[in-house]
Amino acid sequence: MAMAWGQGELFPQANLEEIQRTKFLLGKYTNMISLMRDFEKFENDLKQTTIDGEAARRIDKDELHADKTANATILIEKQRWVYQRYRFYTWYIERAYGLIQDYEAKKAVEYRYIQGYSFKETLLYFRHGLSDSTIRRRIDEGIESIANTLKLMGFFEQDNVKF
Repeated sequence: MAMAWGQGELFPQANLEEIQRTKFLLGKYTNMISLMRDFEKFENDLKQTTIDGEAARRIDKDELHADKTANATILIEKQRWVYQRYRFYTWYIERAYGLIQDYEAKKAVEYRYIQGYSFKETLLYFRHGLSDSTIRRRIDEGIESIANTLKLMGFFEQDNVKF
């Protein structure tokens, strides 16, 4: 696997785009977990609904005579693909989160993104003598730590897959 950082760099630093991608994925983390659990629990029901429902008919608006079975198969495969991508994202996020060294940054990221509380709720939770800017800085340090770990693991090179 070819790495995208400099030759002499033992611990690569994530660039701004990678940090923003990490923040975006962290913001979607609780939704991804919820959808994954729902898919695991109701996969057979989703398949049957796709086959029986009208969603399979509406894949291509221009076709007058759609093959409902083929379209249902495509939708089922797309649902499975999305599930696999979510597993990929959450697995890497959980690994990188577990490697955050700074305890306070780790707790701030956990409360804000892993548990899924809003920024305001996070501020209220950590309010004990800390300023808003300190809490924001700890969250940003945690995000940067996760992004750096993801870069070190080669996550960003594998993250460009399309369905």
